[in-house]
Amino acid sequence: MRRGGKEERLRGILGRTGYSLSCVAAAIALLVSGFSYFVVRDVGAIGASHAITSGPSIGAQNILLMGLESRRDWNGNILPNYVLAHLHAGSAQAVANGAGGNATNTLILIHIPAGGRKAVGFSIPRDDWVQFAGTVGPQQVGKIDQAYGVSMYYEQEKLRAEHPNMSQDQLAFLGNEAGRTAAVATVEKLTGVHIDHFAELNLDGFWELARVLGGVQVCLRHATRDVKSGANFHAGYQHLDAAQALSFVRQRDNLPNGDLDRTHRQQAFLDSVIQQLKTQGVLSDLGKIQSLLSVAKRYLITDAGWNLLDFATQVRYLTGGNLVFHTLPIKGYAVISGQDANVVDPAFIKRIVRATFYPKPGAPAGRPKKAPGPSPRTTTVDVLNGGNTTGLAGRVSAALAKAGYQAGKVGNAAPRATTAVLYGAGASANAGKIAKLFGVAAAPSASVPAGHAEILLGASATTVPKIPAAGQRRSRSAVVIPTKGPQGGAVTAKNGIPCVN
Repeated sequence: MRRGGKEERLRGILGRTGYSLSCVAAAIALLVSGFSYFVVRDVGAIGASHAITSGPSIGAQNILLMGLESRRDWNGNILPNYVLAHLHAGSAQAVANGAGGNATNTLILIHIPAGGRKAVGFSIPRDDWVQFAGTVGPQQVGKIDQAYGVSMYYEQEKLRAEHPNMSQDQLAFLGNEAGRTAAVATVEKLTGVHIDHFAELNLDGFWELARVLGGVQVCLRHATRDVKSGANFHAGYQHLDAAQALSFVRQRDNLPNGDLDRTHRQQAFLDSVIQQLKTQGVLSDLGKIQSLLSVAKRYLITDAGWNLLDFATQVRYLTGGNLVFHTLPIKGYAVISGQDANVVDPAFIKRIVRATFYPKPGAPAGRPKKAPGPSPRTTTVDVLNGGNTTGLAGRVSAALAKAGYQAGKVGNAAPRATTAVLYGAGASANAGKIAKLFGVAAAPSASVPAGHAEILLGASATTVPKIPAAGQRRSRSAVVIPTKGPQGGAVTAKNGIPCVN
């Protein structure tokens, strides 16, 4: 993992490639304001990935935190057996035979509003079955945590064929760059929001970070044990050392909601780290800061255009109490292409994320409420068919009656290309609402009786439009983040340490 001669020749490209499990971007950013030139210089050495085009470092921004479940270092070397043993990650021989892979077992999308004092995040369950974006190779669907590894694999296969003498560290760097691009693009496709920055850590980097921090305080609702991850915890508050902390964020077996409970643990870990940095004197201990930055330089990868010093000035007052985590909802479980997967609704996810990250401001105080319009029952609607769809006038009339309007006459009109809506005295408001259903504007007509609206269907009308019921507001319903089901509610910190399964 130390930089050798080959990597030194690639300094600036390979030199500062790192990894991120669930917390390091926010944690590192909180470390860096107001210290010596030495610290400023070291913060500038973090990052160096050009997998995405960076957004602003000041102001509102979206950040993706990625944890790579890799048993190799950034140069493609298998981690030593003693490290793998600490990580409960198998043996070097097993890794050489394909164990581990390069899955992003942690994906947390965080929105930092302008001002930086509050933030909200969504964990993305690793088993969500999605359409990939930005990937290399033929596979275009799968679990969201596979987008990284799929692209990395096919990019390296292509490079080996085109450049048979390419060094292992070059292959590893370029393969990981392809994986990062795919992971970010796939999350953007699922959530519908643009990602400005990312931070990435691997298993080894996470362990090193936890060692420098001296472990972390956590709270569990129930005692739990798991041989695979090495977890063995009692209920309640407890302090975990570095190896235990890794077991804490990796455990998925013997938990009530499996991997979804693991996402809550990763959120809780981030809350706890931020609390620890703010309350245990870490930010005033230059030696501890330098140790953290040393780990960050070796293991943390961020996009090259992310200025962490500028970012830190914005979020320095962010505390765990102002950082709220949710988990993206799933519809259920299924076996897809032989894999256990989560079934999701991408359209619903997009609405949830956008409504949470970019809530519409409420009406200014003191603004009078808009008076309600006239009841549909005050308007009689006549529907005449001048188009080519047989029976459409009757179906439109029935739908309007169901929505609360008075049914008028139904019949035929002279052939016409487009639909028109006319109204008599006292029916302009309701006629305007009806006209919007057909994408036209209503017009007054002396030939239409008072209190009536008249629809002249044209050839362009072929189906009955969706008509809101009386009193129903179209497309105005609030998007509510589900709090029940396996994804549970928000993970929030009381006294800085959330209690989770």
